[in-house]
Amino acid sequence: MERVLGIGGYFIRAADPAALGAWYRECLGLDVDEHGLWHQETGPTVFTTFESGTDYFGSRAQHTMLNFRVRDLDAMLAQLRAKGADVAGDTQDMEGVGRFGWVTDPEGNRVELWQPA
Repeated sequence: MERVLGIGGYFIRAADPAALGAWYRECLGLDVDEHGLWHQETGPTVFTTFESGTDYFGSRAQHTMLNFRVRDLDAMLAQLRAKGADVAGDTQDMEGVGRFGWVTDPEGNRVELWQPA
């Protein structure tokens, strides 16, 4: 059986694609080239499904949620707040998994930030 090798891309619809791309570069430090190519650090990736009625993604209209691994969740959340980003007030700790926080991008997409354990 052939198997996928990894995530090859993540694509987001946007009313203003240039502005949204700039937000991800400036607020999250996403280092992409002019074609959107990003060489991410090696690490775990979680692929899982949720019940259709979940509130975990924020808006029920959002069917997927992007999750970024971060080195220091507290520092990233502080950086986002300093830039005026819409950061959720709470974080979540999962024993053996890590810590989670959330930010909503300017187009209304909730993004999860994960500091692995």
